Amino acid sequence: MSEEQGGPVLGPTLAEWLAARSETMRHLQSTTPLVEAAWVQRLADLLATERSWQDQYTELIALGRRDGRFPPSNR
Repeated sequence: MSEEQGGPVLGPTLAEWLAARSETMRHLQSTTPLVEAAWVQRLADLLATERSWQDQYTELIALGRRDGRFPPSNR
């Protein structure tokens, strides 16, 4: 379903999820010590943001299924 039709659009959500992942990766590659409290808090915030976008993306994909639910992993 396209945005013009009034439905959800996967593109922007996927882009934001990938941007959050990229920001998390940059943070992990920084030279700041891992034990510094501010660094750990920033990582926690980034991971929560990434998870939020992943959840939104998963929910949008599930809209295309008959039962409206994302399938469980086979792993």
